[in-house]
Amino acid sequence: MSQFAASNAPMSDPNAAVARARQVADFASSELFERTFQDGMALVEETAAYLDGEGRREAKLLSRAAALAYAAESMGLTTRLMQAASWLLVQRAVREGDMSPAQACDGRYRLKLRPPSDQPTHAELPIALIELMVRAEKLLERVVYLDRRMFVDAPEAEPTNAVQNQLDRLKAAFGG
Repeated sequence: MSQFAASNAPMSDPNAAVARARQVADFASSELFERTFQDGMALVEETAAYLDGEGRREAKLLSRAAALAYAAESMGLTTRLMQAASWLLVQRAVREGDMSPAQACDGRYRLKLRPPSDQPTHAELPIALIELMVRAEKLLERVVYLDRRMFVDAPEAEPTNAVQNQLDRLKAAFGG
């Protein structure tokens, strides 16, 4: 089983819930999480600075149709970044002990499946906005992938009695 994979066994199985919580705790303390968290928060800050500064100035120079597209795209960009940041903050809360791994497994903290972003809606959009949109989409894809690995797409849990499983395999192999 992958280092960050968790069981997709029913959460009514206490062993599966414990295994999943352990996987969440392991991920939250990993270097992969730390890098993803730093990248995500840096992109949030960079995007906020752009939208409040240079982006606002660029938007004022756009045609009416492009300005409308800019407003829609910047709202979508902000929404995608907040989804990723929220998920990352839950994982950080686990790492820092502010939330238990079992609490972080609650469905309300999962990312919702969503279709990928479409291409920008207007050809006049500033290149800086488009670059931020592309980077935000990549970050969200990365976070969705990690979420799915831990909560949805993971392989079956190990049997609760590994010794008995081995004995059963030996019996089957040797005709016992």
